[in-house]
Parts: sequence; C-alpha cells; structure tokens
Amino acid sequence: MKVAINVCHGGFNLSEEGLALYKKNANVPNHIKLLAWDIPRNDENLIAVIEELHCESWGKFSELKVVEIPDDVEWEVGDYDGCEWVAEKHRKWS
Repeated sequence: MKVAINVCHGGFNLSEEGLALYKKNANVPNHIKLLAWDIPRNDENLIAVIEELHCESWGKFSELKVVEIPDDVEWEVGDYDGCEWVAEKHRKWS
C-alpha cells in the first residue's frame, strides 16, 4: 500500500496545481471546497498526483513523499512539528 506524508517541518498540503489535478482525477466538482488534509493519505488519486507532479504537487511549507507499507498493516500517520511518518497502530493508554 502507498501512503502520502510530509517529510519537512510545516505540514501536509497540496499546491493549487496538485489540488486541481486531484479534484479532476477524483471527479470532485470545482465548486466543492476541498482541503488537502481531508483526503485520505492512501487515496489512489492523491498518490497519483504526487507521483506525477513530484515537487509541483507540494503546497507551501510541504515536501511530500509516498512511502510503501505492507497491505496488511493497520497504520496511522504520526508527526512532530509537521514532519510526518507512517507507524503501525498499537494500543495506547494515558
């Protein structure tokens, strides 16, 4: 499975060009306001946009990367100050 993350401090975001291509590929009407962080990180259209546009898909303060993980892993995106990673889900208590 492929998952999109941001690998620099700042936060996950798409450029205007990246968001427009995503909306076109995902058949999202232009009048619908869509924010990059609302898109599931393993969305096939999102992955395709990042792989096609490379750095042209990156939003302000973003450096997007696609990482591959095993299909059978229950995963989540973690971050520190906007710099993200993919981790296997596990139980947590506080």
